[in-house]
Amino acid sequence: MTTGPVARAADAHVDHAAAGTRVRTLLDTGPPDAGLLDNRLPDTRLPDTRQAGLGLVRRLAEIPPGALLDGTAGSAGELWFVIGGRGRLASAGQAGLPLGPDRGLWIPPDMKYRIYAAGPADLLIDAVTLPAGTPEPGRPAGAAAAGHPEQRDQATPQARDLRDCEVETTGDRRFRVLFGPGQGCAAATQFLGEIPAGRAPEHSHPYDEVVLVLEGAGVLHLNGADSPLSAGTCVHLPRRQLHCLENTGAVTMRVLGVFHPADSPAAKAEMRL
Repeated sequence: MTTGPVARAADAHVDHAAAGTRVRTLLDTGPPDAGLLDNRLPDTRLPDTRQAGLGLVRRLAEIPPGALLDGTAGSAGELWFVIGGRGRLASAGQAGLPLGPDRGLWIPPDMKYRIYAAGPADLLIDAVTLPAGTPEPGRPAGAAAAGHPEQRDQATPQARDLRDCEVETTGDRRFRVLFGPGQGCAAATQFLGEIPAGRAPEHSHPYDEVVLVLEGAGVLHLNGADSPLSAGTCVHLPRRQLHCLENTGAVTMRVLGVFHPADSPAAKAEMRL
């Protein structure tokens, strides 16, 4: 697990492993002493996130064909994205929700689930646990984000395919929102962005964000330091911290972002030319 701004999936420690299934914690943006993870659980389960703390926690699950993975969602819910492979998600509300590439999912708070990988390739899922008990702007302290009416109405998991999401633009960059306010998740936003070759002006956002590079290569400019980016790199972008993701390659960089509290990927707190 990494608490710094940059982590690489290949370097992340395997938290849980059983029958070929591997679960890695890439980034935990909460306080280092918050006790977010309980690694004493049996190796047949995802780390129990029901006692999640004040930060976003990003995990990567790799499930081989024919294998099962059981787990329980965090107390504020989770946002998943299927990076590759196929399978099914079973829960008390739905017996067999199909899983396939470029599918986003909202997993309700405290939901018990079972993931089955169908093959022929490994099922690869990005899972982000939302902060527990963190109020949204304008809401009273101590009011959990999961208590929003939009969340209470969704006691079963929801799925959206990227191809069905509207393409939006900000400058020369494109993005599609899978989940967000009015789109199945009031507490946080999940989106997939496309970054063309080049560098945009440094800017900051009014929210806390974790970004996973799915394709392409580039450089993260943050706090006066430069960090290389490639597929499998995960980045933490704290709110109101100037940064820029530069695409130094010849192909479009695809990034998967989740941020809290919910807003638009185009929202800027500050921009520096």
